[in-house]
Amino acid sequence: MAYLVLARKYRPATFDEIVGQDHVTRALKNAIRLDRVAHAFLFTGARGVGKTTAARVLAKALQCEHGPTPEPCGTCRSCVEITAGSSLDVFEIDGASNRGINEIRELRDGVAYAPQRDRYKIYIIDEVHMLTSEAFNALLKTLEEPPRHVKFIFATTEPQKIPVTILSRCQRYDFKRVPLSQVRTHLEELLRSENIALPSEGIRMVARESEGSVRDALSLLDRVISFAGDGADAAAISECLGVADRDWIISLLQALLDGDTANALDVVAKVHDYGYDMRSFTSDVLTTIRDLIVVKVCGANAKAAELSDAEAAELNTLGQTVPIAALQRMFQILLKAADTVAHSRHPRLAL
Repeated sequence: MAYLVLARKYRPATFDEIVGQDHVTRALKNAIRLDRVAHAFLFTGARGVGKTTAARVLAKALQCEHGPTPEPCGTCRSCVEITAGSSLDVFEIDGASNRGINEIRELRDGVAYAPQRDRYKIYIIDEVHMLTSEAFNALLKTLEEPPRHVKFIFATTEPQKIPVTILSRCQRYDFKRVPLSQVRTHLEELLRSENIALPSEGIRMVARESEGSVRDALSLLDRVISFAGDGADAAAISECLGVADRDWIISLLQALLDGDTANALDVVAKVHDYGYDMRSFTSDVLTTIRDLIVVKVCGANAKAAELSDAEAAELNTLGQTVPIAALQRMFQILLKAADTVAHSRHPRLAL
């Protein structure tokens, strides 16, 4: 049997399984429970935070043979077909490849007919901001006064590109980036299910690189497991992700604090020779200086830095004798440097 990637294998099947979006799932569950389900929804947010997944779960909740219910069974014919993407009455449309007025006219014509079997006809349009202006205009009237048997669920990463006339006709839910701590907890639970052991520092690296996207975190974790196998150490995970070794970041930071130019340049040379991306390395150093400032201001147990106890203690020791003004100045200089490095054809020289 073909291998199923983690992002698909562990895709949430209920509202409770969606990670880090309690403010959205609670509202949707209450709307179903109180029979106050809108005719059009707009789910917005960064990539990989659960927009399309929530749309599918909402479709199952509305179509479930035991519903509408906030807790779809997942076993009835409607739930199984929606999960498999083969439902007769739930249509998943890619807005990027069906963006023209002709496709929307076909959708509009189909809306008039009753569902073939289930309770509703549900249209899920992903990346809806890709529709043309003419397509949006063709959708307006239908979206404002659709038949009682039709529900629209739109998902987008760029809500600012959607006309205000469309936005005003939808019930909008903004999905947040998932906090690093929640991504880590989710990965740890998943690894236990897979009987795979990875060090906590490695899991934190994966969570940090995902930038709040659960899907990206699972894709990165798949890559790590394929590259380094079960029981990989932090160094192997760092190499797989292309993340600079934390020892190099701390060494550079120590050199900057000591005014040791030779050692600082030596670290930059080692990072360059090893083949790490200089832009990412500069960003990591900048983030570490920010964490150092947070720890210095708030103490070693600062939650805002999202550091492990060992990392917080290390930074607390590192910055004990350095005035906060010096750290702020260093941060401002590196903040400008990060932009310069990001756009330079010679990022090592820029750094």
